[in-house]
Amino acid sequence: MIKRRELHECGSLFEYLTHPSVFPFVRQKATSTDEFLFMTKQLMEEEECGKVISRTITDDYGMPIGTINLYDIQDQAGFLGTWIGHPFQGKGFNLKAKNLFLEELFYQHNINTVFVRIKKHNEKSIRATEKLAYSMNAKDTHPTLFEEINAGDHKYELYQITKDLFYLATAASRFVEEEEHAI
Repeated sequence: MIKRRELHECGSLFEYLTHPSVFPFVRQKATSTDEFLFMTKQLMEEEECGKVISRTITDDYGMPIGTINLYDIQDQAGFLGTWIGHPFQGKGFNLKAKNLFLEELFYQHNINTVFVRIKKHNEKSIRATEKLAYSMNAKDTHPTLFEEINAGDHKYELYQITKDLFYLATAASRFVEEEEHAI
């Protein structure tokens, strides 16, 4: 479902990245396979320095379908960035990948807070984020950060996922599943 990034995946990932339903919302706006390969190499180097954590999202057969990343890591926090190729959108891959990635971040990398910055006109991503039991709007809890991300031309919504809230939400979900199986 998620795995470390590999350079040989860049060709197929680039094809998904360039789709009009994906490209406007990605952070790495590569315009060619070579440029995407170069950006991915840079990202992998940044991961070695602890500035980013990047994973490839795979389908049920292990084929690359998107990426999920934690950018701008500092003070045990960072910004989540994720995209999935158009043919795979709406099929549950995003939620599965997000849950696995957050588990890795919180329990293996000692991250405490994950921020989600979404362009205000990206209604699909806003709705998806607001459905997450472990996500909360961070406009009021982090007003300085909210102002900072909205200082430029683009306007954003800001959400946060904390380790504690993620743990509580996923523990409650696991409890409900266990109860349903026991019946």
